[in-house]
Amino acid sequence: MAERRIGIIMNGVTGRMGTNQHLVRSIAAIRAEGGVRLANGERLMPDPVLVGRNAERLRALARANGVERTSTDLDACLADARDELFFDAATTQMRAGLVRRAIAAGKHIYVEKPSADNLADALEVARLAARAGIKHGVVQDKLFLPGLRKLKMVIGSGFLGRICSVRGEFGYWVFEGDLQPAQRPSWNYKAAEGGGIILDMLCHWRYVLDNTFGAVRSVSCLGATHIPERIGEDGRPYTADVDDAAYATFQLEGGIVAQINSSWVTRVRRDDLAVFHVDGTHGSAVAGLQKCWTQSRVNTPKPVWNPDIPQPIDFLAGWQEVPNTQDYPNGFRAQWELFLRHLAGEVPSFPWDLMAGARGVQLAEAGLRSWRERRWIDLEPLAA
Repeated sequence: MAERRIGIIMNGVTGRMGTNQHLVRSIAAIRAEGGVRLANGERLMPDPVLVGRNAERLRALARANGVERTSTDLDACLADARDELFFDAATTQMRAGLVRRAIAAGKHIYVEKPSADNLADALEVARLAARAGIKHGVVQDKLFLPGLRKLKMVIGSGFLGRICSVRGEFGYWVFEGDLQPAQRPSWNYKAAEGGGIILDMLCHWRYVLDNTFGAVRSVSCLGATHIPERIGEDGRPYTADVDDAAYATFQLEGGIVAQINSSWVTRVRRDDLAVFHVDGTHGSAVAGLQKCWTQSRVNTPKPVWNPDIPQPIDFLAGWQEVPNTQDYPNGFRAQWELFLRHLAGEVPSFPWDLMAGARGVQLAEAGLRSWRERRWIDLEPLAA
């Protein structure tokens, strides 16, 4: 069986997401299983070079994951014709500049979201990539989660009828750093370093809403900084000067209303860290990251409001779980494999490109503007 090598410049993989999701659970896992098998029988084998600033840390990461190449010289990597794909999972603020350099070097592009920290840069790199004729993609991992894939199947079956509304709850308590160490890095809470939950999560909600329920038409968003001081990695307090919670309402095409709360300041009492409750005329569905439950119109109980007696209905018992009917690989890996097939020419089009990334940044900017101006913001169509 023929093996086809693809060289990948992997920048920023020493961070939490870069290491765990993109290297260990995606590229290293694909390599360990012999590459991506193409329809023509070839095996597409990723050959990454890990790029960053700390040479010792890069070498240790490479040894642990069976990777042979590391570098602290990004310019040299971009000049190397052996590597055709540039991947970035480093800081959001630097991403657009790095993508410009990679496009100028003739590389294909695959990056984490957000694709930039502002819409102007996100649109510019999308248009540069289009003019260069390269292939490009942005990580939109939640579309590949088992729970949302099952929910998408439920919607496609017509089970829900006409969708009326979507309610989403996302988040968990991120410790301040005094009682327990924080489980998110401090840059998430600093404006100067591209932090803030609106920029982070509204990019996610754009592609989730657009691809699952209907295109987002407008947004009303209220942000908050509930915890203004946290403890950094050096043990010293610092000012958290960006939003750590966002309460957003979206109007979607078809008259669907979506409400999603995103918070790093909430204690979880629900089925998962992210849960979407969808109500339709013929049924409802609730999806978490892994599971999905449904309730049909004919199985909907008929409660009577009476606050003077204990509720006699077990509402949770009236839902049926959607079964696992296929394997669901890691969502990051699933999108990696699809993009690699796209690079190989087996998948003609890849919808989650840099323009899709720009739409995510557009919604984040609109959310921040809505909060600042205390009003609804309509989203204009973005032209490629």
